[in-house]
Amino acid sequence: VQIVESGGGLAQPGGSLNLSCVASGPIYGIYLMAWYRQAPGKQHEFVASIPKNAGPVYADSVKGRFTISRDISKNTVYLHMNNLTPEDTAEYYCSVRIARSLTDILNDYWGQGTQVTVSS
Repeated sequence: VQIVESGGGLAQPGGSLNLSCVASGPIYGIYLMAWYRQAPGKQHEFVASIPKNAGPVYADSVKGRFTISRDISKNTVYLHMNNLTPEDTAEYYCSVRIARSLTDILNDYWGQGTQVTVSS
């Protein structure tokens, strides 16, 4: 299974960026898709998630500014980030909980990350 993020870059404070994450490989089912981030010198931090059969969950720090969505047919999850602040600067990682077959256990697969920098 491969997880590939894209869409990071530089944005000004108050600006927007959209991240994408695509899962590929032997996938029987996707049960959770999520975004995490890690800023320099800080711990890994949950950003947002969207379970297979439930609504999205957001960290308090991004609630009302970020929106997570998915396209199951494309094994893709998106993160729409609005009203960005310098505190959103971090490496953003996608995590996808996948079963590779009917009898496979669920595992979390991670991407390599995409850098988001918010600066004027």
